[in-house]
Amino acid sequence: MLTHDQIWAALDRLASRYGLSASGLARKAGLDPTTFNKSKRVSPDGRLRWPSTESVAKVLEATGASLDEFMSLITARQPEAANRAIPLLGFAQAGTGGFFDDGGFPVGGGWDEVEFPDLGDPHVYALEVSGESMKPLYRHGDVIICSPAAAVRRGDRVVVKTRDGEVMVKELKRRTAKTVELSSLNPDHADRVLPLADVEWLARIMWASQ
Repeated sequence: MLTHDQIWAALDRLASRYGLSASGLARKAGLDPTTFNKSKRVSPDGRLRWPSTESVAKVLEATGASLDEFMSLITARQPEAANRAIPLLGFAQAGTGGFFDDGGFPVGGGWDEVEFPDLGDPHVYALEVSGESMKPLYRHGDVIICSPAAAVRRGDRVVVKTRDGEVMVKELKRRTAKTVELSSLNPDHADRVLPLADVEWLARIMWASQ
């Protein structure tokens, strides 16, 4: 018999597998970002709330996961990930020199640190969002976890640094041999098309505090 905890744990594991938070998974599936929040899993009077069949179907369609894959996550025993210290940098500093090599990997001193579950990627780092230019998705003070080594696909959210020092967070729309097309997360900011030669590095956002 399936339990309430098993179903929700499977959704959390599916989100983690695709580099998303619970709210990020809901958003990717076209649902209200709070649909899978932990506060929504139990009603104020203590009754258990279950995810709807429709919401699970939308999640599977959005991620490309199969029903068999989701079922395997229901019964999986997944140990708690150990925390480790990862480099943390303010977003405004990311455009200055000395913090990244040419491939976008963190180098040098001047980094702070933050404790985060070990994702098995030794190259991940954290950026703290400053300002409101990334609303409504990311707000001032949010922390985004980035991986310069992770494969990047169309639709992934990415941090991009240009050769003139501009750093931006966008969604990858398309990448060709000559250009990188980026969709803005904020409707007040225009989409961008950058010559590939002007892009110094691009890193996939794996997780964000929201």
